[in-house]
Amino acid sequence: MTEPERPALEELRTVDLFDELDDEQLARWREVSEIRELPADALVAEAGQTAEFMLLLRGVVQGLVVEAGRVEPITRQTAPTWMGAITVLTETGYAGEMRAVTDVRIAAIAAEDFTRLVTSQRPVFRRVMRAIRPVATRIAAREQNRERLASLGTMAAGLAHELNNPASAARRAAADLADALDVLASTIGLFVESGVERSEAQELVEMQREAMERAKTRDALSALDAADAEDELVEALERLNVRESWRLSEPLVAAGIDADWLDRVAGIAGPGTSAAVEWIAASLVARGLAAEIAESTERMSKLVKAIKAYAFMDRGELVETDVHEGLETTLLVLGHKLKHTSIEVRRNYDRSLPKITLRGSELNQVWTNLLANAIEALGDTGTIEIATEHDGACARIDIADNGPGIPADIRGRIFDPFFTTKDVGEGTGLGLDTARRIVTERLNGSINFESEPGRTVFHIWLPLNGAR
Repeated sequence: MTEPERPALEELRTVDLFDELDDEQLARWREVSEIRELPADALVAEAGQTAEFMLLLRGVVQGLVVEAGRVEPITRQTAPTWMGAITVLTETGYAGEMRAVTDVRIAAIAAEDFTRLVTSQRPVFRRVMRAIRPVATRIAAREQNRERLASLGTMAAGLAHELNNPASAARRAAADLADALDVLASTIGLFVESGVERSEAQELVEMQREAMERAKTRDALSALDAADAEDELVEALERLNVRESWRLSEPLVAAGIDADWLDRVAGIAGPGTSAAVEWIAASLVARGLAAEIAESTERMSKLVKAIKAYAFMDRGELVETDVHEGLETTLLVLGHKLKHTSIEVRRNYDRSLPKITLRGSELNQVWTNLLANAIEALGDTGTIEIATEHDGACARIDIADNGPGIPADIRGRIFDPFFTTKDVGEGTGLGLDTARRIVTERLNGSINFESEPGRTVFHIWLPLNGAR
């Protein structure tokens, strides 16, 4: 077996990591290093690959990450330097790929050898830690911002969909209402042209009021019964030579109008029967459309209110809030994720819990991460249970799902930063880490979980009156 090429001590001396080492200490690094010569554009390391420590002795390497089909540059390394310390020490794979920009010469060191040497040589350990701290901080901040933006993008898309439905309904209703108003505006002229007398017009007004009252109190018919009633009414309308009988039958049937009622109108209106029936139908349609517009705008108003409550807009950073309000607002904001599933949300709230003074928008981020994870774990069907109760000096909130559970071999790592079970580019691994930090560091509370196949529950304790 051919002995791998080792770097010269003079090459290693060019890397600042080894400035404080003597030749004997540096030789230990040479003994575990293996030289690799790669041409420009060659793949140095691929995403997800088991990490190893690398000394870049010559050339330039570019770090890249693939997100949503786009390749984004993240870091550029120019020799002489070192790479991979964070991924080795955290025992994670590379988040993205590394590719040679020029011809490169690299000394690769296995993870176990790097860890052993770093922990045994204090000068190298200090340099690694000094370099890692700001890099890790920048990476964490970037990934957290990216996760927040991704969450906001997902919620924005869902909310846009939720807002579009009532907005479209209101727009259609407004257009139909304009047609109904045209009919109402032209009715008096048609009555005059048809020779309807004042006394007859008064009776028709009473008939219109009767129809409106019927519409308010009448129970909705089944689809089959409504179709049969409309067919019968169309025949009666055609017998009375009413124009567009097929269009008028639906609102009239919904108000409980039948053939006998139409005959009473015809007896009063005479030649103006068609105008009278159209006028009454237009009145019914206008009332229904106005109610539809009111309902649609109310739905939009509730969504906007929920967004404001979720973000705690127009309120100071520290707020006095009801945890149930935050949970319900978060469920409303995540409604687009639940809409096309059979997931049931069960609530068991202790409404006697007092309000808590905290940073409300941060707490809603905790609910978002936990509830979104539960929804993803369940897929299309299952149950999410949310319970609140007093627990000593704390409010305890439990969020449970009956999904497949968290595998036993990863339960000890789910709160670790950057740990994720999702494919590369689909998750940052910071959702639960963010939730943990907010609860423990910002809100002075605590969080843990229990999991087995068929049930996973996260427990959150939030202090009342500032107690931990």
